[in-house]
Order: sequence, then C-alpha cells, then structure tokens
Amino acid sequence: MPRLVRIAGPALLLIVAFAAMLWAIAFGGAAAPQQVFDPGAVVRYGLIISTLFTQLGMSLTLGSLVLACIALNQGPEFGKALDIASGAAAFWAISSAVTGFFTFMSLSDKPIAFDQDFGNILGQFLVGGGNQTIGPSWLATTLIAAVVTVLCFAVRNRTALVLVTIFAGVGFVPMALQGHSADAAGHDAATSSLGLHVVFAGIWLGGLLTLVLLRKTLQAEGRVGIVLSRYSTLALISFIVVACSGYVNAALRVGTLPQLLTTYGILVLVKVIALSALGLFGLAQRSLLVRKMQDAKNGGSKFFWWMVAAELGFMGLAFGVAAALAKTATPVSQAAVTNTPAAYLTGEQLPPELTFARYFTEWRFDLIWVLIVAFLAFFYVAGVVRLHRRGDRWPIHRTVFWLLGLALLFYVTNGPVNEYERYLFSVHMLGHMLLGMLVPLLLVPAAPITLALRTIDKRTDGSRGMREWIMIVVHSPVSRVLTNPIVTAIIFAGSLLAFYYTPLFSWATTDHIGHEWMIVHFLIAGYLFVQSLIGVDPVPYRASYPIRLITLFATMGFHAFFGVTLTTSTGLLLANWYGAMGRVWGQTPLGDQQTGGGIALSVAEIPTVILAIIVAIMWARSDERDAKRLDRKADRDGDADLEAYNRMLAGRSRQA
Repeated sequence: MPRLVRIAGPALLLIVAFAAMLWAIAFGGAAAPQQVFDPGAVVRYGLIISTLFTQLGMSLTLGSLVLACIALNQGPEFGKALDIASGAAAFWAISSAVTGFFTFMSLSDKPIAFDQDFGNILGQFLVGGGNQTIGPSWLATTLIAAVVTVLCFAVRNRTALVLVTIFAGVGFVPMALQGHSADAAGHDAATSSLGLHVVFAGIWLGGLLTLVLLRKTLQAEGRVGIVLSRYSTLALISFIVVACSGYVNAALRVGTLPQLLTTYGILVLVKVIALSALGLFGLAQRSLLVRKMQDAKNGGSKFFWWMVAAELGFMGLAFGVAAALAKTATPVSQAAVTNTPAAYLTGEQLPPELTFARYFTEWRFDLIWVLIVAFLAFFYVAGVVRLHRRGDRWPIHRTVFWLLGLALLFYVTNGPVNEYERYLFSVHMLGHMLLGMLVPLLLVPAAPITLALRTIDKRTDGSRGMREWIMIVVHSPVSRVLTNPIVTAIIFAGSLLAFYYTPLFSWATTDHIGHEWMIVHFLIAGYLFVQSLIGVDPVPYRASYPIRLITLFATMGFHAFFGVTLTTSTGLLLANWYGAMGRVWGQTPLGDQQTGGGIALSVAEIPTVILAIIVAIMWARSDERDAKRLDRKADRDGDADLEAYNRMLAGRSRQA
C-alpha cells in the first residue's frame, strides 16, 4: 500500500465527517438560532463540531484498546497500539472539555468573563445540583479520558489493560445519558440503545483506524491478514449491534413510516444508507479478501487498502450525520408525560392490572438482554456444531439446559417481569428469584466454559483470544476464591442485606443503569453459587460434598429468614416509590411487599431441593467411582494395600 493510502484513509474520514456534519446541520437546522436565548453561532456550531471530535477520540481510544487486548501480540504492534490509544484519549479529554464548556455556554445567559462570578457559575454547572446532570456528565467524561490517557502510558500488562479498556468503555455512559435519550418517554430503551450504539460504533471505527495506523508494523511482521481476520469478526458483531440499536433509536424518535420523510427522518435514512454500505464492505472483507490477505506475503493488495479508505469515508458520513442528528428536532416529542404519579416517577404510564394471562402477553423489551441472549445462544450452538463436524460428541441435555436457561433469562429481562417490577415489589422479587436461582440452575449444567475450551482454537502467536482469556480467568487466584462455596454463599446471601437494606435498592429501582447492574449482579451471584455446588466446568477449587450440602442448607436457611422478615414486616421498603405509584388495582403496597416475601420463601424452595438432590447424587456417584477404582487397583496388585495394613497391625500386636 502506498504511503498515500495511510494518510488518505484518516483524512477522508475527517473530511467526509466534517462535510456531512455541515450538510446535516444546514438541512436539519441543528444550529439554528434559539428563540429564548441564543448563545451565538460560535457556540451553536462549536458544540456540534466538538461533539463530533469527542466521538472520534472516544472511538479510536476504545478500538485500539480492544484490538490490543484480543488481536495483537506482545511485540511492537502492541506498544504502538497503546501509543495510539493514549494519544486518542488525550484528544478525547480535550474535546470533551471543550464540549462541556460549549454546552454550558448554550444553556447559560452569561457572556464569557474572566471573573469570579463566571467561574462560580461554571463550577456549579460542572458539579451539578438538583436534577441537573449535563454538567457532571461532561466533567466525568473529561476526567475518565484524562485518566485513560495516563493509564495507556503506564500500563503494559495485558491483564491490567483489560481493566483500562473497561474503564474507557465506562466513559461512553455519560454520553448515552444525554441528547434525545435524556428526557425521552421511552428513557430506558433510548438509553440502552444509544449506549450500545455509541460503544460498538466506536469499537468498529476505532478498530479500523488502528488497523490502518498499524499497517506498516503489521506488514513488517507478516501479520496483516491474521489481525484483519480477528478485526473482521469484531466488526461483524459491531455491525449487528449498531444496526439493531440504530433501529430502536429511529423507532423511538421517528415513530411512523410517513415521518421518515421529515427532516429528521431523511437524515436517519442517510445514516441507514451509510450503514448498509459499511455492511457490504464488511461482507466483502469476510468473504473475499480476508483469506487472500492471510495468504499474501506482502500484506495484501493495494486495492484492499484503498477499499479500507473508502470504508472510512462512509464511516465519516455516518458519524458526521449522527453528530448533527443529536441536535436536530425529532418528529416524535421526546418530552416525558408526567400527568400521573407513575408517569412522574417512571416516565411511562401505569400498565394495566397484572392478571395471570398478562404473564404471557405483556412484553417490555430490553435491547441489551435481547442481544446478550441471542449471542449466547448462537455461539453455544455454533460450538456444538463445530464439535460434531470434527467427530466429537456433546451431550444433548447440556444444549437443552443452555437454551432453556437463556429462554428463561429472556423472559425475565424482556417479559412481564420487566414490565411490572417497577410498580410491584412482588414481581421484582419474582425476577430476583428466577435470575438468582432458577436461571443459573439451568445454565451451569450446560458447561459453557468446557464447550468453549474444546471448540475455540488455541493461539500460538503470543496474542490472547477468548480461549486464552478464559484460561487466565479460570486459573486466577480470584477464581479460586470465588469458586469456594463458602465465599459464594456469603456473596449470595449477603447480597440480600446489602441490596434491600441500603441505598442500592433505590438506585437499582429508580435508575436504568442501576437496574442493569442489578440484573448482572443477581445473575453472576447465582451462577457462582450454583457452580460451586454442582458445576462441571473446570475450576481451581472444589469443596467436598459434605461442605457443599452444609453450605447449601445454611444459605437457604438465611434466605428463608429473609423471606419471613418481608412477609411479617409492617414497614414499606422504598415507600417513596412503591407507595407513591397511585396504583388503584391489585394489593396495597405493603400487602404486595408481603407477597414478595412469600415468593422469596416459596420460589426458592424448589431450586434448593433440586440442588440438594443433585449434590447427593453426585456424592453417591463419586463414592461409587472411588470404590470401583479401588477394586480395580486391588485386582491389579493383589490387594497390596490391605496386606500391608494387616502386616502393620500384626507387628504392633507382637510389640504389645
């Protein structure tokens, strides 16, 4: 590839993004003068431009870090990728600081002044107060970017770099909470879809940019094709997530098909065209050029790299239009209706009364868990198919357990439980019990770690793929602690106190980010607990069967005590939420809470009995295997151990 292409790719990205942004601003009126208070053209245009630069810096930072973690070896390419990440993070920090300042100027009627009053007002904006979260969001984004800049210079250990990558991903969260998703009626769906959209679009664009910038180093090592194939898989996953999240965003903001012909709708269609073109580029990469690049000794053809430059141009089009879309008026009003107590608290109207039939007909989809369930099902089935194609067998019951567990997880996170848990404590407790006990009881026997280790190819180039990362996690000291049933029991049971009797409960109930954290925590805590009792996946520590049974019964005893406490309680948990919904159907809030305690008692009993039976069966089979092993040994050596023991006893008898 000529040097011109290495320059033309990033340059084309910036030129097209900037041109597309200016066109979208002019077409959609994103920078039109404000009616009440107009901060001036510099602030109006500067806010959109700095937002675009912030998104590009975030994308390059995250994309380079992800490639360093899963695609690059510990050679020169790794160090250069971290240099790229640190430079991009510094650019991200500066751009987000400028964006925060322009945001302040767009909301304030104070002109720029170098005095104490202006500084105090700016400081109050950044610290926040009341329901004002825009200033703190940009301050948090800037600080995260600054910390990532330093960490990319200081950290060269790949295991620690994973934590840096996760921390960089957290920097996308404040942006997902702003814009049209901040006050939308479908706030939760808008936040989830926008968060997924910006994160995976960032990985997609940032990874491709990093690949272009590392091209010379990779070609010198003959690794262009290898790294490209790994990026191609990452790009495919990103494309699917970006397409799905983009559809959800468009549906929330455009509403109906005729409104696609509005100004906002036309800009969305432009993004769809750019995304479709990028999908075709990805298809061409995977089906035609990746293998050719792997076989080519010189790192591939010039045509491929010019195609990458064109792909960056379409990405620039999508990012430029997206930056203007964030400030363009939508056809559907994004103001939440607050004419009822439930709408004021949740942003949505109170659903109809929960009946038995509605446990099967009401749905409230959460895109995050729709995609998680879909990907987990696909990769598991793909692993089973790969095993069968090479002649190995995988027990059918494990596949059935996995799919049933995922189906139940989908039901809890997207069905009536997700719809009604904000209004009924009893439904929330039902979801807790299913996520923490029944879903893990189905997923753990499926042995997903064993399947992954048997199907994912081992790498020999010094990089770390999913198999290598799984092995590191399984054999880590942290895993040794977390697979101890006593520790998992403390986490599982202690979570009840730490969650329901601390401010965590309010956060997880009233905030969408807290709600997602709650699901992840319940699921992981339950999975670790069940894994420590009946798991078949490889772990660094397995307790004896008596310890497992004692731990199980002790944990369930504590769980029963918690349920009894709720059943007999006369005080309402989170009274300013469950007690303020204005619900006119169903039980009273206190009666519903007591019903939730009964659910904690009754629903937990079934998994407990099943777990106890499984542990007892495994114990009996273990003893049977030990007996057969000893019998075979006795047949081989003529029962030498017994003869030696008898001689020892006879010798001691003679001495006595």
